[in-house]
Amino acid sequence: MNSRFSLIISLTVICLTGALLPAGASERLVLNYDRPAEFFEESLVLGNGKLGAIVYGGVEEECVSLNDITLWTGEPDTDVTNPDSYTYIPQIRQLLDEGKFAEANSLNRKIQGHYSENYQPLGTLVIRGSDGYLSPDSSYRRSLDISKAVASVSYVCGKTTFKRDYFVSAPDSAIIIRLRAFDAEGAPARFSKRLSYHCQLPHQTEVSGNGISIEGYAAYASLPSYYQCGGQHFWYDSNRGIHFRTVVRVVCDGKVSGVLGDELQLDGATEAMIVICNETSFNGAEKDPVKEGKEYHQTAERLAERKSAIPFDTLLEHHVADYQSLFGRLSLDLGTTEPSIASKTTDRQLLAYTLNGERNPDLEELYFQYGRYLLISSSRTPSVPANLQGLWNEKMLPPWSSNYTSNINVEENYWPAEVGNLSEMHSSLLGFVKALQRTGEQSAKAYYGVQEGWNLGQNTDIWAMTCPVGMRGGDPCWACWTMGGAWLSTHLWEHFAFVPDNKYLQEVYPVMKGAADFCLNWLVEKDGVLLTSPGTSPENKYLLPGSTKGLATLYGSTSDLAMVRECLGNARSTTKLLMKEMPELKDSLAAYIGRIDDALARLAPYKVGVKGNLQEWYEDWEDAEPTHRHQSHLFGLYPGHHITVAETPELARAAAKTLELRGDKTTGWSTGWRINLHARLHDAAKAYHIYRVLLNYISPDGYKGEDARRGGGTYPNLLDAHSPFQIDGNFGGCAGVMEMLVQSSLKIGNDGRLQAEAELLPALPDEWKGEGSLKGVCLRGGFEIAFSWKDGKLTSLTVTARQNTVSRLTLTCGDKHWTFRLRPGETRVIVDRSR
Repeated sequence: MNSRFSLIISLTVICLTGALLPAGASERLVLNYDRPAEFFEESLVLGNGKLGAIVYGGVEEECVSLNDITLWTGEPDTDVTNPDSYTYIPQIRQLLDEGKFAEANSLNRKIQGHYSENYQPLGTLVIRGSDGYLSPDSSYRRSLDISKAVASVSYVCGKTTFKRDYFVSAPDSAIIIRLRAFDAEGAPARFSKRLSYHCQLPHQTEVSGNGISIEGYAAYASLPSYYQCGGQHFWYDSNRGIHFRTVVRVVCDGKVSGVLGDELQLDGATEAMIVICNETSFNGAEKDPVKEGKEYHQTAERLAERKSAIPFDTLLEHHVADYQSLFGRLSLDLGTTEPSIASKTTDRQLLAYTLNGERNPDLEELYFQYGRYLLISSSRTPSVPANLQGLWNEKMLPPWSSNYTSNINVEENYWPAEVGNLSEMHSSLLGFVKALQRTGEQSAKAYYGVQEGWNLGQNTDIWAMTCPVGMRGGDPCWACWTMGGAWLSTHLWEHFAFVPDNKYLQEVYPVMKGAADFCLNWLVEKDGVLLTSPGTSPENKYLLPGSTKGLATLYGSTSDLAMVRECLGNARSTTKLLMKEMPELKDSLAAYIGRIDDALARLAPYKVGVKGNLQEWYEDWEDAEPTHRHQSHLFGLYPGHHITVAETPELARAAAKTLELRGDKTTGWSTGWRINLHARLHDAAKAYHIYRVLLNYISPDGYKGEDARRGGGTYPNLLDAHSPFQIDGNFGGCAGVMEMLVQSSLKIGNDGRLQAEAELLPALPDEWKGEGSLKGVCLRGGFEIAFSWKDGKLTSLTVTARQNTVSRLTLTCGDKHWTFRLRPGETRVIVDRSR
């Protein structure tokens, strides 16, 4: 057995025997552990939206893995890999019309370009020092307080207590670590440590005075881990690619000296502060990172020099104030967990929640707020959104390149942003969407023959690549998807829906219209309706009657049409609103609305299959994998808005049947999506059940014990398990909780004015009905509300109109209805049963 003990066996025993943490260690917003992390999936992740740190909490050796969200392989995406691709589109369409689906599927590989680049690890800071052996009662504690975004480690060796604190500051652009030691009486004690820095990228290390400086660069081109290329995945040239400078500075009351050329030795210190700063030459998706790169060398050096001169307590104060200004906007209370459960470590709580079905509202709240914590920590860099792993990656060839996968994953990352009162975090994605238009127009022409508009395939990266991937060898089920632009453009409208601002709408209108233009020009007529051809349903395959071989390429994919419908609807709404802002363009805008109306009227309708399900395919074919993780044809239900229980009940029932047929066992991100889908269906019991499925304990990937738990769910550190780790499930689950408690919509009335509607407690499960509250959640239309409930009935409700707001709001809760108007900044108490 592993010397650090078999994970699941030890956790199971302790869960059953009820071993507890000391009193006071079970704060609701703290992740607690009683041993160092052995695997990444047990570590604590910190970030300021650009820099990231992965904390293991080791005793004799502490490893802190580092990331910078702008450190990728590659260069600006300027060339079209296969410029003749569009010439194959007519042939593929003809084969489909002739029913030669296998041949069309094969030829569809011609509509493929290059792969995305890889997100890279920055390096690892290693802190070594023999503190002695852990005491039998070492009181080892490792924690992450997500209310402050501060991690801590403490343990006892002999009679000395060692403490470490970690945070990543946004206002000071630095990773901060504090080391301290205390004797048995609590007085400062002296210690010694040795610091070294390790980097997997080409680099040079310089030790001088109290610091270590690292200069390096990433490959100018790379291929994904799954591409068979004879072993070479990276191409390096010191005069190309993104360059970086990492600076480590140590400030202490002892002696600091260089050792062996690339290490720092700390001696006789009672307290030491480590400041880590990094900058890269990335200067935007269109700019060469060497010839037009951002100055990074002196920037990192100067930053480290300035920040290391600031006292730790001041840096901490800056960090906490900045972080809490975002995180503290929203609070959730779902009840109180029994002390005997709440006092366990977080991993043991999660395992007991999985194995024993324990009621644990504190854990459910913690998971929800952890999603908001992760979004703040990974999404604060302009036009560089959180990727598949958010910000945290230790591998040169991470799973799926840790890129932006646009057929669900990058979008799911931002589902909780607006409703969760973190609209600023959304701006990283919104800026990125604007950058996609340039390359997307190029891809639309070269790969699809569409001369007006832009689109995006399945993957993109920091260089805003938009071509379909695969290099003419990828399976069309994932390589030949066309709707990334249509889906991502809906985020531009969603931001407006929550923060109504016509100036913003004017700014993004060309991007939204460009995505809609591609859809309009991509549609073809068949059987008297408009549909897409060729198309796919993300990563799924159908079976032709009598066949056992799955195919992906078809015409009239339901998911394609759902995204087209939503994209065109948003473009129509935007155009109508802007007619007042641009009267000189009134006629052309009206004509464009007419063109959209004509397309929507002729668009192939949804179909209900013989099983009562919403058909995924144009014909009622069987799925090659009936329980497939993707349910893209339900896009119109969520995150779209055109399938609802009230307005399209038949389609809502068909969507529910589809989810029933899909089953409950799936990946983490898919589980997060299904929570939201069931919530939109007002199925409280099923939504809560799937939330519990998401919080299914999954063993670390590296744990090899026979009792290892695999599949989709949640790792010991509460990160999402696809598996492997993908951060999207955390955000999907976070959004799902809010969708269970409040849903809102924004529509244009017959008078041309925006009207906001919201429903409270639309999918409140029995387990949460007792007593609870949600404060600071946002509604479409520009409103913020706070409400509480008891026994499933509202006990309080307060509404505030933000500065950018639609004046009219209709609220419902059960059989209660309120319609009113608010001035910007006005707050109104709607329900108060305490009076």
